[in-house]
Amino acid sequence: MKNPNAQNQKNNSESSPNSPRNFLSAIPRWLIGVIAGIILILVLANISKSFWYFEVIENDEVGVTIEAGEIQGVVQPGIAYDFGLFVDLVKIKTSAVAITVDDPELITIDKQRIGLQVTADVFRPREADIVTANYSRYRNIYLSDDALQQRMTAFTLQAMKVCVGDKKFDEAVIGSGRDDLRACIDEELSALAEPLGLEVRNVAVPQITISPEVQAALDAIVQSRLATEKAKQDAEKAEQEAAAQQAVEEGRIRVEQSKLQEEARQQAILQELKRQQLEAELAVIEQEIINADAELALTQAQQAIADEQARVDIAKELALAEMYARYPGYVTLQIALANANAIKDTDKFVYTPEGVFPNFIITNGGLPTFEVR
Repeated sequence: MKNPNAQNQKNNSESSPNSPRNFLSAIPRWLIGVIAGIILILVLANISKSFWYFEVIENDEVGVTIEAGEIQGVVQPGIAYDFGLFVDLVKIKTSAVAITVDDPELITIDKQRIGLQVTADVFRPREADIVTANYSRYRNIYLSDDALQQRMTAFTLQAMKVCVGDKKFDEAVIGSGRDDLRACIDEELSALAEPLGLEVRNVAVPQITISPEVQAALDAIVQSRLATEKAKQDAEKAEQEAAAQQAVEEGRIRVEQSKLQEEARQQAILQELKRQQLEAELAVIEQEIINADAELALTQAQQAIADEQARVDIAKELALAEMYARYPGYVTLQIALANANAIKDTDKFVYTPEGVFPNFIITNGGLPTFEVR
């Protein structure tokens, strides 16, 4: 017997708007078709990836185009795409791959043990012909940094052994020998990497290690050399001090001589200045004499002129005096004329007999009488 409640619940669930069947029926059929088409395209694209590619090649990459297992060419940085049967694009990193290789025990030609650390930068090829010629043989090295570092480590160890083995200890360790060692390793390493299409740059030997025994011997050599150098320096110092003392004494003597010479020169200059001063004073005196003579001559000339002028001035008087002496009447006439010319209209005269004393009477009384002589 069926449960009527269960049947009702089933009918209610089917008629509910939140049921999956009702939700799917609410979606438009065209939208469902579009979604299904996109999913189908993605699936087909994933399945058919071997038949097309569309890639962006970065600046530090080159691309190798392959079709049906054969290299078709090398693509430089940019956008690369192709369609075909079993086409593929493989990217090769061309940026630097740094390597650091340590070898703690290398034997020099004079049987000394040293350790080296070598660093370098390795570059994969960018040129199309080199990539095409070497890709098939060295594909793993071109695509894997680990494989490249492993191969370059082996090459570096070999180059280190070759270069150290051809040099003496001093040539490999001391002074400019280290730079010669670096150049040798660079040359050997480049020669080994070139057949693989690889380029090696920035080779450096940042560290050289030696055994404690060799270090102790070197320290002893250095100490002995320093002692020798010190003794040499002491001898040179004593010689330099003696030379300096001699130079000081010679300098003192030269200073004294220079002082005496300078004093003599100053005395000579002083005497010359005094002579010049005396000559100048003598010239002044001579000029003063010349001036005095000139003034005397001028005075004499002026006196002569004055005498002549005086003679001219008194000539008229002498002529008058001679005429007065020759004609007394004329003198009397001139006296009368002078007296007449001396009297003015406002003058008053009082005539008294000889021996009489005149008195002047004024309104306010009399005035004393003056004796007239």
